[in-house]
Amino acid sequence: MSPGRSIVIGGGAAGLMAAGRAAELGAEVLLLEKMGQTGRKIGISGKGRCNLTNTAELPEFLARFGANGPFLRQCFQHFFHPELCRFLVDKGLPLVTERGGRVFPASGRALEVVRLFNDWLTGLGVEVRRNLPATAIVTNGQGVCGVVAGGRTLPADNVILATGGRSYPRTGSSGDGYRLAAALGHRIVTPRPALVPLECADRRLHQLAGLELRNVQVRLFLDRKRQAQQFGEMAFTATGLAGPVVLTLSGAVVAALDQGRQVELAIDLKPALDEKKLSARIVRDLEQRRGEALASLLGGLLPRPLIPICLACCDLDPAMESRHLPASARRRLVGWLKEWRIAVSGYRSWEEAIITAGGVALEEVDPRRMASRLVPGLYLVGELLDLQADTGGYNLQAAFSTGRLAASSLR
Repeated sequence: MSPGRSIVIGGGAAGLMAAGRAAELGAEVLLLEKMGQTGRKIGISGKGRCNLTNTAELPEFLARFGANGPFLRQCFQHFFHPELCRFLVDKGLPLVTERGGRVFPASGRALEVVRLFNDWLTGLGVEVRRNLPATAIVTNGQGVCGVVAGGRTLPADNVILATGGRSYPRTGSSGDGYRLAAALGHRIVTPRPALVPLECADRRLHQLAGLELRNVQVRLFLDRKRQAQQFGEMAFTATGLAGPVVLTLSGAVVAALDQGRQVELAIDLKPALDEKKLSARIVRDLEQRRGEALASLLGGLLPRPLIPICLACCDLDPAMESRHLPASARRRLVGWLKEWRIAVSGYRSWEEAIITAGGVALEEVDPRRMASRLVPGLYLVGELLDLQADTGGYNLQAAFSTGRLAASSLR
């Protein structure tokens, strides 16, 4: 039985995949995109390189979505990273897998992914109307029957809502889908920025803007209780902290700050050495470089921009000769290198958030079909849902997979 006339609202990753798959299965498809071009968020993802997916096995993949991960199990069993990679390669896009299982276009150009999907839809005869936002979804006694756009009601047998979240609103993700879904009775878990840079009130940190740290361990403390930790790379910005490790922890940070809790990050700058080994190394350096000023000696332990902050935090005189460093000062130095505490005062805006936390409540969506449990003929996919994961390609895979499953489930 043909799926009939399908309207897909939103031309991002989930919407593009859904529109193409629905057309492949015989539907007459109309894609509505509020912006002047489709795939704008794909085009800027992964710093313009587009981290398409990750080669992690299913249990690890689901774990990256936290407590809501199990919702995606059946979806990923239908269409997971092997199928996505095969789909893209078959359509002429060579891929490369990098550290951490991250999959990118071999060219490093995200816009090639956008072009691939646009060409695919054109070849399938999908009608794409740009600069045309949907303002309402129309229902009758049997379910969905149309979409209001441009002041007209466009008839539809089913609707796939793929408007995205609220992150990067300049790409078109301004939260329209929440309003459309809520108007039909769906509960919206309060959206908040996720994978977002953090702000720190300590102005000394702002002077470190541009500095990147690799192979550090960062622990999250909420109300002085340790909650989580991440190992990897972080960076300093003009207002605070960013980088993969910080972004991964930011979801919990945002929720805690919104609850008025105290948030601190503890940075272990030397995770490969325990305190005893680090202390022994410093003693060895002191003996070998006895005539040098302490600031010079620290150059062997820290990036140069961090030295003044280290000296200030440890209450050390930069001109002090290394041989005069007392044992108590050495202990303070070791303690700071292993646990530099930074208070987090806020987080950046939706303009800088990579994804959205919150969205349409999952209990109101059938995970076997991505169909609304409340409105027959309505399907909800992608970042619009209350699903969010770490960086690394997980979120984009979820968008492609949910869009694909919804289109495959149309009746």
